[in-house]
Amino acid sequence: MKKNGLMFFTIMTVLAIILYGSYAVAAEKTGFIDMRRIMLNSNAGKKAAAELNKLYEKDKGQIQAKEAELKKLKEDLDKQRAVLTEAAMKEKEASYQKKFRDYQLQVKDANDEMQARDQELSKKMIPEILKVVKAIGDKDKYTMIVDLSSIPMPYYAKENELTDRVIQELNKTYKP
Repeated sequence: MKKNGLMFFTIMTVLAIILYGSYAVAAEKTGFIDMRRIMLNSNAGKKAAAELNKLYEKDKGQIQAKEAELKKLKEDLDKQRAVLTEAAMKEKEASYQKKFRDYQLQVKDANDEMQARDQELSKKMIPEILKVVKAIGDKDKYTMIVDLSSIPMPYYAKENELTDRVIQELNKTYKP
């Protein structure tokens, strides 16, 4: 009799765990956002992109002028190769190489500045985006909200996509 009672108790415990586990899974709610899209399509993101674009255009003009100068120097060097003495040719080539290195440094500096500025703007925006995501998660009782841009997601329920809602809320609350 004790054996049957123990077996009954074990079966009831296993059933309770299974039923509770399925209830807990059913109660979970997962949302999805695309952080890249939020950063690009929100008002703050558009303003940051415009600022970066302005910086890019400024650097681009200077770099293109330097490229044109280098191209002209190279053409002149090639034309004069036959008439210049070896010493004069070496001097002109050294001068060209120095200007080319300066050009490469200028391009590298411009790229580094763009990346630093982009990171700076992102560091300002991300905490604000996360505040909005947390507020939506708390309000609508989401168990978790996953960033689709950082985790490859082969399938997700489109009705739980919160990106547009986060953009709208961010536009209301965050003023860069």
